[in-house]
Amino acid sequence: METNHITLDSIASSQIEAIGHDPLTNTLAMQFKAKKDAPVYHYANVDAAMFEALKTAESVGKHFATHIKAFPVKYPCTRIPAPEVEV
Repeated sequence: METNHITLDSIASSQIEAIGHDPLTNTLAMQFKAKKDAPVYHYANVDAAMFEALKTAESVGKHFATHIKAFPVKYPCTRIPAPEVEV
C-alpha cells in the first residue's frame, strides 16, 4: 500500500498495522490497527536511523509511544484520511 508515495509494509504488532518511511523528507507513515479504511498518520522529522530502530524494536508500539508519540512538537503528526490512501 502507498500513501502519498510512502510504501507501507505490514508489521507484527498488536497496535500498528503498517509502517513506511520517506528518507528524502524524513517522514514516518503509520497505520494503526482498526477497521479496514483506517487513516494513515505522517510524522515529520523521523530520520532513517530512527525508522530503523522503530522497525527492529522488540515492541514497535512501545518504541513508537516512548520515542516518537511522546514528543509531538519534535515529531508533528498529520492525519491522512483513508480516501486519499492508494491501495
